[in-house]
Amino acid sequence: MTTQEKLIDSARRLIQTRGYNGFSYADVAEEVQVRKASIHHHFPAKSDLARAVVEQSRALIVEQTQLLTAGDFDPETKLRMYTGYWEKCIADASAPFCVAGMLACELPTLPDDLAAEVRAHFRDLSNWLEIVLTRGAQMGRYELKGSARQEAESFLAMVYGAMLAARAYGDPKVFADIVANGLKKLAPTRAPKQPEISRRPSSIRKRP
Repeated sequence: MTTQEKLIDSARRLIQTRGYNGFSYADVAEEVQVRKASIHHHFPAKSDLARAVVEQSRALIVEQTQLLTAGDFDPETKLRMYTGYWEKCIADASAPFCVAGMLACELPTLPDDLAAEVRAHFRDLSNWLEIVLTRGAQMGRYELKGSARQEAESFLAMVYGAMLAARAYGDPKVFADIVANGLKKLAPTRAPKQPEISRRPSSIRKRP
């Protein structure tokens, strides 16, 4: 791992646990074991470092979106992989809260360039969810109560609300329970209607 990658990785952990305004270059320097001047060489301003963290997350979302549009995929598997990733991260404390979610909480105090990157992250994630939910509805796997865009935004809010609840209660299981309920609500209320088999009256009459 290069020094730049180590700096981004360190900043991600610090933002996830302390928020943007809760860490400094001194914290990163101590964790990565470099001088602050070395950090400034790679990232002149603190917002540049935080933006690099968010850009890394956005790149993964964009990559996943391109994979969705490239061919066939199972929407349920994709959605459960997304929620399952966060369930594991919260349970083992490797990523107790999404870095973009932490930054969104501090949005009014963030530099403009970083705030714009955070908003773009949520737009990318919402677009990804919209594609997954649309395909799921087309396949009869999901029953959407509103438009795919509205459902995507609602699901996004549910996931981030579940992260917050799990942190507030200090119980990772809270996240899993809320998400399981949210996935359950997407399921169709009744089985897809089976096509009817046409029955033509027989022209041959049985003899008595």
